[in-house]
Amino acid sequence: MQIIDAATVTARLPPVRLVAALERMFRDGCTAPARHHHTVEVPGAPDATLLLMPAWQSGTWLGIKLVTVFPGNSARRLPAVSAGYLLMDATTGELKAMIDGGELTARRTAATSALAARYLAPPDARTLLVVGTGRIARNLAQFHVALRPELGTVSVWGRSASHAQTLVTELAHTGVAARVVTDLESAVRAADLIAAATLATAPLIRGEWVRPGTHVDLVGGYTTAMREADDALVSKASVFVDTEGAMSESGDVAVPLERGILRREAIVDLAALARGRHRGRASAAEITLFKSVGAALEDLAAAILVVEST
Repeated sequence: MQIIDAATVTARLPPVRLVAALERMFRDGCTAPARHHHTVEVPGAPDATLLLMPAWQSGTWLGIKLVTVFPGNSARRLPAVSAGYLLMDATTGELKAMIDGGELTARRTAATSALAARYLAPPDARTLLVVGTGRIARNLAQFHVALRPELGTVSVWGRSASHAQTLVTELAHTGVAARVVTDLESAVRAADLIAAATLATAPLIRGEWVRPGTHVDLVGGYTTAMREADDALVSKASVFVDTEGAMSESGDVAVPLERGILRREAIVDLAALARGRHRGRASAAEITLFKSVGAALEDLAAAILVVEST
C-alpha cells in the first residue's frame, strides 16, 4: 500500500493532465452515493463533523474521502479541516493507497473550474480576476493560467490587502504574474474571467458590474447561507454547475431557485458539457456562471491519476 503525501500529490496532478482526467470521469461517469454527514461530540468544545464521500467505477477503482471539521481547533492552533483519501481495488477491495486529502481536494477543485472554463469562458479571454486569497484561490490562478497561457497578469482582490499581496508573491514563485487590486468593482468590470473562492455570506460580485461575454467561476460558497454573486448576476447569466448537488447546497444557486429567479430546468451540469449534450457558451455576449460545490466523482478521478502516475 502506498502512503502519498501532499508534495507527491502536487507533482502527480499537473493541471493539464488532471483536467483531462476529470473530463474523462465526467464523460464516463461513476457511482457516487450522497455524502454522509455525522456529528461528533467533542468534550469541552463545539461539536465536530465527519464527512464521508464514496465513489467507484465497477471493476476498477473504489475510493472514499474522509473529512473532519473540528471548529474548536482554532483554540488549539490547529487547522479546523483535515482530510484523507483511501483508494481501493474495486474488484478485490484491497487498499492500494492512502492519499493526502487536502492537496488532492484543492487541486481537483481548481481543475474542475478550469475544465468548465474550457467550455464556458470566452475563447479570447485575456484578463483573469481572482477574488479571495486562500489556498483554493492560489490553485485557481495557477490552473486557469496553465490551461490559458494567453491570460495576462492576474488581478487578485481580497478583503485584506496584505493577504492579497502574500498570494501575489506566492504566485510569482510558481511563475504566475499577478498584481493586487483594491477596487473590486473596477476589477470586475475589466475582467473576462472571474474566479471567486471566498467564505462570503453576502454577495461580492454584482450583476451590474459584469460586462457581456464574461465568465464567472464561483467556488467558495458551500452552504445555502453563503453567497458570492447577487441575484442580478444569476438572473442574466447562463448557469452551470459541477453536479446537481450545487442546486441544493449552494446559496448562489439554491436561493435564486427558491425565489423563482432561476429555473431548475435551465441549469446545466458539467457532465452534459463533457458528453456533448450541451454546447457550452452560445455567443460572444453571453454571460456564463459556473458554480461548484465539489463531488466524490472529482476526488476519485484525481486519486486514480495520483496512483496511476507512479
